[in-house]
Amino acid sequence: MRLVPVNCLKDEMYLAQTLHDRDNRVLLQKGVRLNDNLIEKIKENGIYSIYIHDEYSDNEIEDVISSTLRNEAVKSMKETFEGFNQSYQQRNSLKSMQYEKQQEKKLEVLSDVSKDIVEEIALSKDIMIRLVDIKNMDTYTYQHSVNVAVLSLILGIELSLNQHELYDLCIGAMLHDVGKASISKEILLKRGMLTNEEWNMVKQHPKKGYDQLKDQYQLNTNVKIIALQHHERVDGTGYPNGYKDEKINKLAKIVSIADAYDAMISDTPYQRAVSPNEAIEMIMGSAGRQFDFEMVKVFVKKIIPYPVGTLVQLSNKEIGVVEEIHTDFPLRPKIKIVKQNAVTVEMKSIDLMKETNLVIERMLYEVPNACVSKNLGEENSFKTQGVIS
Repeated sequence: MRLVPVNCLKDEMYLAQTLHDRDNRVLLQKGVRLNDNLIEKIKENGIYSIYIHDEYSDNEIEDVISSTLRNEAVKSMKETFEGFNQSYQQRNSLKSMQYEKQQEKKLEVLSDVSKDIVEEIALSKDIMIRLVDIKNMDTYTYQHSVNVAVLSLILGIELSLNQHELYDLCIGAMLHDVGKASISKEILLKRGMLTNEEWNMVKQHPKKGYDQLKDQYQLNTNVKIIALQHHERVDGTGYPNGYKDEKINKLAKIVSIADAYDAMISDTPYQRAVSPNEAIEMIMGSAGRQFDFEMVKVFVKKIIPYPVGTLVQLSNKEIGVVEEIHTDFPLRPKIKIVKQNAVTVEMKSIDLMKETNLVIERMLYEVPNACVSKNLGEENSFKTQGVIS
């Protein structure tokens, strides 16, 4: 399967991953054949990219955690955020104590879900991130928070954190944006640039999040510090306190990398997603300035920027599909390409580990040359039908 923006969808494509609506109900089941009406339905639900099966890619890309656990985590996050929002609105009323008691129970549920995520990921070995999580705009914050927790844990395990640190890291990552519960949706979901006043309000969310968590006795200090420091930067240019490297909590440094990466590869009302390879380049470019240098070196090795089945254009303008990944060098995969000569079509596989003069120039969502499209797709056409049936 491969990731395709909704404006590049065609009615001969099949949905490769079940989609959910803003209430986390099934919107469209995996395997359905797309048509104009269904594509419009996807757009109406604030989904900008989806995974599809077509003639180029019939492979499955596995998520790091089960879909059941991910959906449970998103549901728990939604209830927890809404609880904090209610507590914030009723903070000076007689109902505030009632909401605080309810919130304690919601945090207990979230803590249990976090432990399940830690245990599920810890059981896997040599995890690589191949999948971009598809987000609905109305539930973006909750889905983003769960994905940041997953990414943070993969990095934390690679950095040899102990079990207690991993538990704190997971729930801290889940709650890192909880301060946004007190910011209006009009600002969070605004299309286009924020005003200076709106941006200053958004920048208050780490402090507001810490204030909401600081009296929650069941949460460890690390969890609360993650909420406060996840936008601090090692060169001191972050917020809210402008702390430099040595003053920033280790777990908060991990979450800051995962948070930035997931935000870059996600569609939002105010920016379109960049591809995983572009996000990796930007994270690497910020290593030592915004993010901890050693942590970035570990993190980028866990990301597969071009999953098997990805259509790419090389620096020599040839077009191909990724057919094998080198896990130690994910930016240099093996690629099947079609080269059209004057009277013949040549099929060949190249290994970018050996073809050092070539690089992947960009990902493609459509193939401009009909001959290339036919030859790239012919090997997989029957497989694709088998997957859908």
